[in-house]
Amino acid sequence: MLEHTSKQFDLELESLRTRVLQMGGLVEQQFRLAMEGLYSGEIADLERVIVGDARVNQLEVELDEACTQVIAKRQPTAIDLRMITTVIKTIADLERIGGKAQKIAKLGVRLYDQHASFAPEVELRHTADLALTMLRAALDAFARLDAAAAADVVYKDEQVDMEHNAITRQLITFMMEDPRTISQSLDIMAIAKAVERVGDHAKNIAEYVIYMVKGRNVRHVPPEELDREINEH
Repeated sequence: MLEHTSKQFDLELESLRTRVLQMGGLVEQQFRLAMEGLYSGEIADLERVIVGDARVNQLEVELDEACTQVIAKRQPTAIDLRMITTVIKTIADLERIGGKAQKIAKLGVRLYDQHASFAPEVELRHTADLALTMLRAALDAFARLDAAAAADVVYKDEQVDMEHNAITRQLITFMMEDPRTISQSLDIMAIAKAVERVGDHAKNIAEYVIYMVKGRNVRHVPPEELDREINEH
């Protein structure tokens, strides 16, 4: 980023970026722990995720307020304003990922409460690992101001969507073959959708990074045209 005559302004901008990455680390942990608890049956882990969501929400509020103060005090222009806008949008998506992790944890608690011997009938871990990889890569691209790495995250979202569709079809088959599985399958379907949405939010963050670095809004650019958009600017 640009270096300013006011060293304090530089410190404020760097602090915003650092705090976004700290929030991202917490959200990663929440999502990973929710999926681990879902498969291990460790209710304590699931409950930690549920309680921990309050901290995610608090960080979003604090960072949003910090951004507002910087805008009011410094009246940033051009690339600085893009960076602050990116921070505001990114923390909103991180908060939503935290909400998805909490949703997975709550559904996991309900499934184990209703079915003492519950075990997920479909494999969600690969899709969750892919979504988590996308999130980590998007945050890394944010830290390094790397538009090309951010574009790689955008491309991966299609794979998450494909796996989610396959899981949905599998669960529909279970419900058609045995109506007794409907309640459980619907809960697992909701978990699968939450995982898919984590991938969507990671993709959003990656697109914000491209905007921050290149000044290009690529949210509606087809994937096959993304490289050209980045390289031409």
